[in-house]
Amino acid sequence: MPRTPLLRTGRLILRRWQHGDREPFAAMNADPEVMEHFPATMTRDESDALIDKIEAGFGERGFGLWALEIAENGQFIGFTGLSVPSFAAHFTPSVEIGWRVGRSSWGHGYASEAARRALSFAFDEIGLREVVSFTSTTNIRSQTVMQRIGMTYDPVDDFDHPLLNEGHPQRRHVLWRMSTETWRAR
Repeated sequence: MPRTPLLRTGRLILRRWQHGDREPFAAMNADPEVMEHFPATMTRDESDALIDKIEAGFGERGFGLWALEIAENGQFIGFTGLSVPSFAAHFTPSVEIGWRVGRSSWGHGYASEAARRALSFAFDEIGLREVVSFTSTTNIRSQTVMQRIGMTYDPVDDFDHPLLNEGHPQRRHVLWRMSTETWRAR
């Protein structure tokens, strides 16, 4: 089993999940504003199952979606990290960077700060050649984070998410990319 490091930034800690994260994570996933660009909010059982799936991924790959906490006070605020998309698309197989932060932590730059650290891990520590990120076309907040962390966008990469039905309002997605070369040149 690969060892999963604890990652730090100036203000944040990216770490493995703890039992105490389950309740605030479920509350975050039940918030319609946080989940606005996802197909639905999540129940407590669905949130717990997602944590279990994330933790299993750490065991398999040595990376995943780290629980995100504020270093100063230990407050859990969401997650940021790397995952492997479970569907076939023109850009898979790939590694995706993603984040989800509770509403009370929006507007502080936490997602961008944590994402930069996760990209550093992806390129400098495990040697990935490319990392992607995708979201629905309407999720401007996440696209802004993608731009802030230096990812590039080409409309030719837009795609219909294969796990969402035809006609679903969030089916159309944008894809952003970051290559090792772009990361090193920043």
